[in-house]
Amino acid sequence: MKPAFRIAREASPAWNLTKTLAQIAVFWTTFLIALPAGIRWIETAIGAGSIRAAGQVEAGAALIVACSLLGLWSAATMSWRGAGTPLPVDAPRRMVISGPYRLVRNPMAIAGLGQGLGVAIVTGSILTVAYVLAGGLLWNVIARPMEEADLRERFGSEYDAYCRRVKCWWPALRFRKDA
Repeated sequence: MKPAFRIAREASPAWNLTKTLAQIAVFWTTFLIALPAGIRWIETAIGAGSIRAAGQVEAGAALIVACSLLGLWSAATMSWRGAGTPLPVDAPRRMVISGPYRLVRNPMAIAGLGQGLGVAIVTGSILTVAYVLAGGLLWNVIARPMEEADLRERFGSEYDAYCRRVKCWWPALRFRKDA
């Protein structure tokens, strides 16, 4: 196992969920409030305007809520079914292929990027859109390959079969009986 990945100690599902919710609070505060606020402050300081359109705040807020619900569902599924947390330093003990993970392999990444895009829409911040795109690119190029290598090492052919059935970014909307 890679040094960045450590399997969670055995714990109750409630404790795993508590740890996961604490992680979510830190991540959401940092990546969806503090950093976008700093980006917006920089935009204001350099005189960059913001984009404004009718209904944009409502649309952005709806995206944030929808993606937050997906993130919470994903995190709860990972904590409860996986016997760990979504963080690599407290990784799930079991492979999770239920809940949103039945539809797409990385629902938490999709949720986080969608939340960030929702924040960008609400604030009208072009630099926040760039921040979200850069985050998605970095996650896909750096974090995802490490995570997949760890999962492949731990779960072997079960993970390979899962990858063949379920795509990374695009939901599998048709359910197969053998899935």
